[in-house]
Amino acid sequence: MKKSTSAWLAAAKDDLLLIEQIYQNEALTHLAAFHAQQAIEKSFKAVLEEFDDVVPRVHSLEHLLPRIQAHFEFSANFDLLEDLDKLYIDARYPGDLGLLPQGKPQLEDAAAFKEVAEGIFRAIEKKLILMQKVSD
Repeated sequence: MKKSTSAWLAAAKDDLLLIEQIYQNEALTHLAAFHAQQAIEKSFKAVLEEFDDVVPRVHSLEHLLPRIQAHFEFSANFDLLEDLDKLYIDARYPGDLGLLPQGKPQLEDAAAFKEVAEGIFRAIEKKLILMQKVSD
């Protein structure tokens, strides 16, 4: 595995560690969502980095997903990815605080975002490690 790929995965893991600390705090659900989006984005970019694809300077999961699917397929709740994209953009502006259509993410939302981010990270990390072992 490339050093730069490992760096993307390490950055994604940091976001996951942060989510673990805050996702059950009702006051921080929007930040758990923000970091879930970041963990997934960085995981996707690790795939692009490993396969010598250009890593775009975009943040949209919906934009990145088709680019990584050429290299890696996985199952995920695509509605949650769409919600995370919306929350990520809105969370950057304090007045919106990363709101869902029904308002601030609830504790159940934060737990779902955490779960999808962890699942995507684990699947990508596992595949990249397996590929490394095969090539060694």
